Amino acid sequence: MAVDMHKTCYGEYCGKPVLALNGTTEIYGDCGICPRGQTIDHSKICRQCLESPELYDWLFLGFMAMLPLILHWFFIEWYSGKKSSSALFQHITALFECTVASLATLLVSEPIGYLQLNSCRVQKLSDWYTMLYNPSPDYVKTLHCTHEAVYPLYTIVFIYYAFSLVLMMILRPLLIKKIACGLGKSDRFKSIYAALYFFPILTVIQAVGGGLLFL
Repeated sequence: MAVDMHKTCYGEYCGKPVLALNGTTEIYGDCGICPRGQTIDHSKICRQCLESPELYDWLFLGFMAMLPLILHWFFIEWYSGKKSSSALFQHITALFECTVASLATLLVSEPIGYLQLNSCRVQKLSDWYTMLYNPSPDYVKTLHCTHEAVYPLYTIVFIYYAFSLVLMMILRPLLIKKIACGLGKSDRFKSIYAALYFFPILTVIQAVGGGLLFL
């Protein structure tokens, strides 16, 4: 049984969070943004995302996870020249960084501590861009209902990029300093400098075009 449904909930992505459960009766909050990890149902109620990602979702996440690794390998090979042994160790280190970042990202996502994901189903392209659908009931005041309707496909990529960048900054300089002594000082860290450029670019691509890439 549900109560407090007399007020209209405007907008396509506005919902009412469940504040408490009194027996079989749900008590709802004001219509607005749903908490992270929740999305609206057909009754405009915010519901926890408890489904598992579909195969297509995993393929999308795998593609986004492979992009930094491929770019790492490309720039390592590009700047290593003929130092094949140095390049090989850097390739392995980049693979290790991305693998550990992927595992860490899964562990800190819901359900925390498990190599699993809870997710919401993606229904349409607009689910990726809820910030464009904030309603203005009186055409004066905007009701902000921006939330991650495609949880966690949007933010989990940013978390993964953050882990990858931190691991790279910790591990790669130490490795290069040890094994790349044959390279010139100006060339040793160019693959790292390249990553400092392409990670922000990948972040912008995910932020702006994530939905287009997914569909």
